[in-house]
Amino acid sequence: MKAVTVHAFAPFETVGIEEVADPVAGPGEVVVDVVVAEVNYPDIMVIEGNYQFKPPLPFSPGKAAAGRVSAVGAGVEALAPGDAVALQVEYGAYAEKIKVRAENCFRMPPGMPFDKAAALGLAYQTAWFALRDRAGLQPGEAVLALGASGGVGMASLQLAKALGAKPVIAGVRGAANAGLALRWGADHVIDLADPDLHDALRARVLDMTGGHGADIVVDPVGGDAHAASLRALAWCGRVVIVGFASGQVPAIKANYLLVKNIAVIGLQWSDYRDRTPARVAAAQRELFALYQQGRIDPHISSRLPLGRFVEGLRTLRDGKVQGKVILEVQPS
Repeated sequence: MKAVTVHAFAPFETVGIEEVADPVAGPGEVVVDVVVAEVNYPDIMVIEGNYQFKPPLPFSPGKAAAGRVSAVGAGVEALAPGDAVALQVEYGAYAEKIKVRAENCFRMPPGMPFDKAAALGLAYQTAWFALRDRAGLQPGEAVLALGASGGVGMASLQLAKALGAKPVIAGVRGAANAGLALRWGADHVIDLADPDLHDALRARVLDMTGGHGADIVVDPVGGDAHAASLRALAWCGRVVIVGFASGQVPAIKANYLLVKNIAVIGLQWSDYRDRTPARVAAAQRELFALYQQGRIDPHISSRLPLGRFVEGLRTLRDGKVQGKVILEVQPS
């Protein structure tokens, strides 16, 4: 089979596609013929050796995909060859075939497109656990989604809206991204490129919430936007940190948390996948149901053949992606 293969941690532009041996399903595992793979910002960090987990070399990157089961290992009863599934893995999705534990595969609803199923993977799972589990979102609470033109940010604004948040505020950079966020469900938009963001973000959020502030901030950005968002929180507000797309890891002053009774919460979603797979499966079923009801819908900005994976990663690195990038690996 063909697979993107990393032999040494290095810039992703140095990585290529090779012929490698087909995987074989062991006990509790299945082999999936990959139709599409989801491109995510952490893929860059994994390839370059900057992620918290370093796969054993050589490996294929990619944390989410969708395809058809082609083989099952001993003890697997819930899946059979031919089943259409979405899947979540630590690495390995940029390949024509992937071996994965059966518990990390989610049967797709009939008629669901493979690209939508893959795009409802890592970003939407992260948003779900950020809002539902870590922040404890209640209907009527005000949510600010930073980086809302990207994968996790857009998933957060869509999911917050579907779960009854009000208002849902999108933090983006530039007019084009503002228009996108409004089309995909944001009640209000704030430009994170404001030169006076430290004060402007707080003032805008207070105005948009009738002086209340944001109950929840989902932050995949870090940097100046994170610092400004702390000032925009309501009493007992919560910030959920899910990444640092700005490249700046913020330092948090603990005294500020005390004064406003606010909480800054971390989310490493893959821990849920590994520690509580049943909860992840339940979350995926809810995400699929919300999609079928028309309440969420991942925006796919580009679909590229597997051979152009470098292009997809480059657009993510350069901040030029609106929504999701999908790699088309094989015909469905």
